Amino acid sequence: MTTPVSLEGKNIGCIGCGNMGSAILNGLSQLAEVHLFGYNRTRSRLAPLEEKGVTAVDSIPAIAGLSDLLIIGVKPYLVKQVLTEALPALRPQTVILSIAAGISLADLKSNVQNHCAVVRVMPNTPALVNAGSFALALDDPALCSADQQACIDLFSSLGQVLVLPEEKFPAFTALIGCGPAYVFHFMDALAEAGVTLGFTRQEALELVTQLTLGSAKLAALPGSHPALLREQVCSPAGVTIEAMNHLDRTAVRGHLIDAVLSAYRKS
Repeated sequence: MTTPVSLEGKNIGCIGCGNMGSAILNGLSQLAEVHLFGYNRTRSRLAPLEEKGVTAVDSIPAIAGLSDLLIIGVKPYLVKQVLTEALPALRPQTVILSIAAGISLADLKSNVQNHCAVVRVMPNTPALVNAGSFALALDDPALCSADQQACIDLFSSLGQVLVLPEEKFPAFTALIGCGPAYVFHFMDALAEAGVTLGFTRQEALELVTQLTLGSAKLAALPGSHPALLREQVCSPAGVTIEAMNHLDRTAVRGHLIDAVLSAYRKS
């Protein structure tokens, strides 16, 4: 993968190399001209990343001092503690990128005592397979245009990036952050129907997974729209329109919308 100009020669560190932090570093390891560093309280979690060229660092101050872009991948309740420990080693040109849910830009600025620029990032779990969707809040006035581009290019190497004002983050969280759970719930229900119809559970899961992959590829084609694609499957007086009518009679579409709105109210 070609390294974006904005990231060439950059030192990129990640504190907290759990599922998401590891996925980000693993994806970035495909870029030849960046230097990657990782810190994790459980040192053994770094072993697979070291095989990909990530340098393990033994302390939070050490990785903070090394990094131009420092990803904070710990649980939200640990963010303040981690940034307090990192603060003495942070440089004014360091950029903090937090993927912790619910931690605002104001919280981050307070935690670093306005010492450097901060960015808020909301990923979703398909980032684990380099197919994520990332919302970036680049609202910090301390963030220069070059660093903004570096942040965008960093996450673009792992999926789709959408730059949003921070006030849109609850909406993004409800629709896209929670979104994989909606899709998996739908897939699980279809697989259960498949088992009921006589397929083995493994057969049903494989069939439904391929169905979802193929349908998503169709929806991603230029000029495609889910409503039009649905209509193409629904022949007059056919089997599919019968199923669609049942879904409409039982308000499945409305329930899906209400689920997202419920998540939004909670976020």
